[in-house]
Amino acid sequence: MLSGLTVDELYHAVAAEDAARLNKIPGIGRKTAERMVLELRDKMRELAAELPGRAAPASEEVVSALVNLGYKPTQAERAVAEARRDRPEAPFQDLLRASLNRLSRL
Repeated sequence: MLSGLTVDELYHAVAAEDAARLNKIPGIGRKTAERMVLELRDKMRELAAELPGRAAPASEEVVSALVNLGYKPTQAERAVAEARRDRPEAPFQDLLRASLNRLSRL
């Protein structure tokens, strides 16, 4: 798997529940990608909380919230990245509000 994605890309794909991104890895089919997301998402969050300097930032939480609201992971990631550019240290609430504002303009 690591031949197709870096560790950070793998982490973000699983955290954002982006099975399509994992499906692009040679040898990983749709069902395997979906299963990986299902089985690894909670473990990835636990791992991120345990590693020093690798705590889950507000942007990952906002992406997760937006996906749970029905937005596609790629849309959510893009909106959060744009909102993060304007306010790099924004707390969760402000980042969510700014991301929703950007998504409402689509």
